[in-house]
Amino acid sequence: MVLSLLATMPTTVEWTPMVGVVMIVCNVAAIAIGKFKIDQPSAGPTLPMSNMFGGMGFPALLATTSFGHVLGIGVILGLANMGII
Repeated sequence: MVLSLLATMPTTVEWTPMVGVVMIVCNVAAIAIGKFKIDQPSAGPTLPMSNMFGGMGFPALLATTSFGHVLGIGVILGLANMGII
């Protein structure tokens, strides 16, 4: 049963510079979305160069980059299944 389940799993995408660019774009988009959608983005411990991230605090940056990675995984797998990357 386990072997049949593993046989149905899709293969993963090998890392290329294009995959890295897609992940960076997804993280920047997630930070931009989070900056405007989080109620108190500057709450919590501050970052050393918070103006680089729009004045966001550490919890907001951690949340947005986590969302960016989840978004990036979906975009990368979707583009790979379409044959674009």
